[in-house]
Amino acid sequence: MDYMNKEKYMDETLLIVYGDSVLGLHGEGFSYLFSYVKGGLESLVIDGKEWLYRTPKPAFWRAVTDNDRGNGFPLRSGMWMGADSFISYIGGEVMVDGSEIPLPIAPENNKYTGNERAKKVYLKFFYETITVPSTKVEVAYEVCADGKINVHVRYHGNDKLPELPVFGIRFVMPTKAVGYRYEGLSGETYPDRMAGGISGIYDIDGLPVTKYLVPQDCNVHMKTKWLEVYRDTTLNNADQNNKTFGLKFSAMEEGKEFAFSCIPYTPLELENASHHEELPPARRTVVSILGAVRGVGGIDSWGADVEPDYRINAGKDINYSFRISKASINN
Repeated sequence: MDYMNKEKYMDETLLIVYGDSVLGLHGEGFSYLFSYVKGGLESLVIDGKEWLYRTPKPAFWRAVTDNDRGNGFPLRSGMWMGADSFISYIGGEVMVDGSEIPLPIAPENNKYTGNERAKKVYLKFFYETITVPSTKVEVAYEVCADGKINVHVRYHGNDKLPELPVFGIRFVMPTKAVGYRYEGLSGETYPDRMAGGISGIYDIDGLPVTKYLVPQDCNVHMKTKWLEVYRDTTLNNADQNNKTFGLKFSAMEEGKEFAFSCIPYTPLELENASHHEELPPARRTVVSILGAVRGVGGIDSWGADVEPDYRINAGKDINYSFRISKASINN
C-alpha cells in the first residue's frame, strides 16, 4: 500500500491501519508504527527516513559522575540503573477522535477495513518498574493529522524508593547525527550549574562528549525550548541521498521547558568505560528528553552531596510534555 501518496491525505486525516500487534498511522510524508508487544513507538518515518533504532522507553539513570561516586549516590540509588535497562510493559489504551476503543489487537482488529481515518489518535502505554517496591510510568502519544506527535509522560511517585538520577524518555536513533541545534542555555548545565548559562540559539557540530578523566554523564542542557537533531545517513544501503534531514523536539507550553542530552552513547556504555578509549565506536545518536534532572553537587569538594533543592524525590509525581515534529532544513 502506498502510504506516501499525497492524494490519500487531501482531507487532512490520518490513515489508520490496525495490525495484529501494531497500529499504523500514516499521512502525507510520514508513517508511524506503535507496538503493543514492545510497548511504544516502534517506527517513526518522516520523508522516508527512519528515526528510531529502538522503541523509546522511560529513562531513570544517568552515567555516574565523579561527585556521585564521592558521595555514594550509586550505592543508595543503584536500583534505578536496573529499572533503566529493564522495564515491564503492562498494557495500553487507544482513543480515536476522542473516543476510547477496545485495544485493537488480534482478533479485535479483524473488524476494521484498513481504510479507517481520523483527525487525531491517542495511544497510552503503561509501564511498571523492576524496583523494590515498584512504581508506574505512563507515556502517551497524541498523533495529529499533520504528523506532529504530542508526548505526555507521567511518573507515579513512591516514597519508599530512593532518589532518582533523572527521569525522562530516551530515543536511540539509527545513525550518528552530524549535529544539533537548540534554544536554551549555553554550555553544559545542570539544575545547580545554570548561573553561567546564557539563553540563546546554539549550533553544535557532531556529538561531542565532554573529556572528563573518567567517562560520565555529560552535555546536559537545561531550560530548553526546542531541539533539532540532524542526520545525513541511514541504515538503508539503497539510500544514496546524503542531504541533511532533521527531527525536532519542542516544549509545548511557554515556561515549561525540558532538559536534554544528545550524545552517541547510552548511560550504560559510558558507565562501562574507565577511559575514553574504551568507549565503543560512535554509531548511534542517543537523545534523552528529560522532565527531571538531579544536580551534580560538589559545593565545597567533590564528594559533597547535592543540595536538597536539586534532588529528585522519588515519592513525588513527575509530569511533563513535549512535541515531536519534522525539522525545517535548508539543504
